[in-house]
This record gives sequence, C-alpha cells and structure tokens, in this order.
Amino acid sequence: MKKTLLETLSEYCQLGIPQQLDYSKFYLYSIITHSTAIEESTVTEVENQLLFDEGITSNKRSLREQLINLDLKSAYALSNRFIQEKRDFSLLMLRELSAAVMKNTGSIYNTLQGSFDSSCGDFRKLNVSTETGGCSYLSFLKIEDRLNKWCQEVNVRRNSFERGSKIYEKYLFTFEAHFDLITIHSLDR
Repeated sequence: MKKTLLETLSEYCQLGIPQQLDYSKFYLYSIITHSTAIEESTVTEVENQLLFDEGITSNKRSLREQLINLDLKSAYALSNRFIQEKRDFSLLMLRELSAAVMKNTGSIYNTLQGSFDSSCGDFRKLNVSTETGGCSYLSFLKIEDRLNKWCQEVNVRRNSFERGSKIYEKYLFTFEAHFDLITIHSLDR
C-alpha cells in the first residue's frame, strides 16, 4: 500500500497535473459531493460546481440536499482557516466545525437527557446506531471525555511531525485520526 501511494503521488507530479487545473477546487467539490452522498444527497459534482461558483441551484434536487453541500463547503473553508492559524484541536474547535456542517440542516432535539441543537454544534444527547440491530456508536455520556482525549492525542502526534517527515506517515496519521473521530460519532444527522 505504501509503495502504491508513493508511486501514484510521483506519477501525479511527473504528469504535471497540479499545473493543468485547479486541483484543489476540483478535489474539494468532489469530496463534498461524495461525502454528502453518504447523507443521501443526490447533488452531482456538476451541480455543485454551478451552486458553488455561480450560485445556481438545481431544480432537480431538494433545498435540503443543496444546503448540506453548501454547509460542508463552509465547514471546509473554516477548517482551512484553522489550519492557517495553526490552531490545536479542542472541543471548541470541534463544536465550531460541527455548527458549520449542520448550520442549515441541523435542528433542536428534545431527549430524556436534555435538549441539544445540532445546528449550533452541540454534541448529541442520545445514543445512536447504524441501523436497527446494527453497530452502536459510543455512548453520548462518554463523548466529551473521548473527544478531549482524541484532541490531545492528535495535537501531540501532529506536533511531532517535522518538515522532513515522510508523506506516507502524514497520510496514515490523517486516515487514522479521521477514522477515530468517525468512530466517536459526536453528531446526529
């Protein structure tokens, strides 16, 4: 796997692809489209390009689907700002990102454990699973402690990287950190 990744990155650079198109924008639009598809959005990459670049909505898609895509784009812009500021991960940062992701499609939930507003970045106060009888996520009672631990672990590991660190180790780190965060599943959508 490591060899394949490094060969692919090398070929990508040798072909001059970064100079041929705005790959950052293309990649962002692609990842938003595919990420929101998990949330049942059927907005296509072309429709997202028109929405993001021209402000043109699709009459073939629901407003909710298009808002999910716009919110995720805003969350990516916010995360890029955090990167530029070199901010450490914290519960506050995760709440800000959560609020950006859920800004227009989140809602207030009233549970036996209390109310929470996903559009404001509140963490869930109910237990969730993938489907009836499916995999359960971490108990809502443990979310904040586990997220605090995750932030500390990620900050330590991220800060341990030097400029000369190998690209493979950086990719592996981001994959593992993302998987761990998803496993905690602090949002409710």
